[in-house]
Amino acid sequence: MAPPTPYYLYILYSTRIDRYYTGSSDNPETRNWFHSHTNQGWTVRGQPWELVFTKAFPSKAEAQWWERWIKRQKSRRIIEKILRGDFVWERR
Repeated sequence: MAPPTPYYLYILYSTRIDRYYTGSSDNPETRNWFHSHTNQGWTVRGQPWELVFTKAFPSKAEAQWWERWIKRQKSRRIIEKILRGDFVWERR
């Protein structure tokens, strides 16, 4: 039996609006292309986006849990801590 396909948490950055966007996907590169090239949703205003971080998780549920947690924090400081590698990935 093949191991489960990883699911990713990803962080995009827009220099145009100096903002980060957090999402989850089984293919972060394709999602970045979508955010950077389609005229749908909140991310339109920041196009083009740069994929600055990915982290694989063993399940979609786990990646989405972290995505929601990060978004609920509404904290650029936490995202920058993740990008520096200073964040401890454990549920509290």
